[in-house]
Amino acid sequence: MTVITSAGSTASSTHTTSTASGSSVDTSAAPPRPYQSYTYAYPHKTAYRPLVPPPRLADLWAGESRQALSLYLHIPFCEIRCGFCNLFTRIGAPDGLTGRYLDAVRRQAAAVREALGDEEPPRFANAAFGGGTPTYLEAAELERLCDIAEREMGVDLRAVPLSVEASPSTATADRLAVLAERGTTRLSLGVQSFVEEESRAAVRPQRRSVVEAALARIREAAIPVLNIDLIYGIDGQTAASWRYSLDAALSWRPEEIYLYPLYIRPLTGLGRHTDRRTADRQWDEDRLRRYREGRDHLLSHGYEQVSMRMFRRADAPPQGPDDYACQTDGMIGLGCGARSYTSRLHYSFDYAVSMREIRGIIDDYTATEDFSRALHGRWVDEDEARRRHLLQSLLQAEGFPLADYRSRFGTDPGDDFPAELGTLVGRGWLDDARPELLRLSAEGLAHSDAIGPELFSPAVREAMAAYETK
Repeated sequence: MTVITSAGSTASSTHTTSTASGSSVDTSAAPPRPYQSYTYAYPHKTAYRPLVPPPRLADLWAGESRQALSLYLHIPFCEIRCGFCNLFTRIGAPDGLTGRYLDAVRRQAAAVREALGDEEPPRFANAAFGGGTPTYLEAAELERLCDIAEREMGVDLRAVPLSVEASPSTATADRLAVLAERGTTRLSLGVQSFVEEESRAAVRPQRRSVVEAALARIREAAIPVLNIDLIYGIDGQTAASWRYSLDAALSWRPEEIYLYPLYIRPLTGLGRHTDRRTADRQWDEDRLRRYREGRDHLLSHGYEQVSMRMFRRADAPPQGPDDYACQTDGMIGLGCGARSYTSRLHYSFDYAVSMREIRGIIDDYTATEDFSRALHGRWVDEDEARRRHLLQSLLQAEGFPLADYRSRFGTDPGDDFPAELGTLVGRGWLDDARPELLRLSAEGLAHSDAIGPELFSPAVREAMAAYETK
C-alpha cells in the first residue's frame, strides 16, 4: 500500500516512510502513549525564563500589527481547587485581595495601552475572561473588570465575541446579569461530571442539583453560547456513567461541549495522593475508549468535531467575525497568569502550580506599580514560528491549507518537518483525502496529546525538562 505525504510524494508504509526531503523514517516502533500533554499554547510557560534585561513593551510592540488582537484577562481565584487542576489559581482570597488585584490589572492595562501607542490604535477581534474562575468575582467586581477592558484597553465588549469561564456555584443570577448586559457571547461551565461520586473522585465535590440550577440560570440569562466541560478517565467511571453525563449535558442542548481526558499532574490534589495511573497503559486504553464513545455519541446528536476536545452543535450561532488567527495575530494578556505574544516574544509573569508559590506571585503582582516591561518569556525565532503555526493548525479537526503555510513562510511543511510529518504518515495519523490540506485522520486527532509534544523543538523540550516544578 502507498500513502501520499503532506508534500505530495508517494511513500511505502510498511516499515519506513520516505519524507518530502527523501530521508527515511522508521515507523515500525510502537506509537507513543496517547496522553502526554495538552498543547493549548506553544511554547509552554515552563519553557519561559526571566528576561534579562527585561524589554520595554513599547519596543516589543513597535512594528507589530494591531488590527486583529485578542484580549485575555486572567482571574486567579477559585472557591476550591479541583484535584486535577494545575492552573495558576489560588483557593479563596483574603479580604481586599480581589480589589487590590483589580487595581493592579487596571495599572497593567494602562501601561500596555500606553505602550501600544496611538499611531495605529489597537483593534480587538475577541476577548475572554479566564482563570481560575472569573465568576469568583462578585457582580460589582465583574463590572470593574469589564470597565478595565473597555476604558483602559478601548474594547467594545458588546461588539466582539466575549467568552467567560464559570463554575456552577459561582454562576449566580446577579453575576450572569452583569455578564449578559456587558456583551458576553459565550459562557463555559466547568461541570466535569453529572455523577456526584465521580465529582468527589476528581476532588471536585458538587451536587447535581447545584449544577442543574446553574445551567437553568445561564439559559435564563440568554447568553448565546453555552459550553459544558466534561472529563473522562475519572476513577470509577464506566461506559454507562460516561453516557449518563453526556446525556445529562445534551439535555440542555449546549452549543458547545468540551471533552477533556483526566490528567494526574505533580503538585495537584490527585497528584499528591496517587501516581498509580500515570504509568498505567490500561488507563490509556480506558481513556481512549471513553473518548471514542463520547465523540461518536456527540456526532450522532448533531455536533461537529472542531478539535480533539471541542464539539460544536451544527446549528450553533456563529461567534462573531472570524478574523483572528492565533497562529499569526497577537494577544494582550492582563493579570498575573495571562500570557501575551508578539511575533517575536511570548511573555507573562512567573508561573507555578504549588499554592504557596502562587500566593507569592499574586502578592508580587498586586504590589507592582510599573508594568512597562516584560519580565518572563521566550523569544520565538523563525523555526519556532513555523512549529507554532503547524501545531496550532494541525491540531484542529479541519486541518489547514498548505497554501496558507507556503504564503507565510515560503516553504512547505513537509520540507520543514520531514521526520515529524513522515512519522505521522507512517502511523496513519494524517488524512490524505485532500492533498491541498494538511489534516489529521480520525485516529490522529484522537492522539492529539501525543502529536503536540512530538512537534516541540529540542530547545523547548530541554527548557521544559529543566523547569523546576514549584
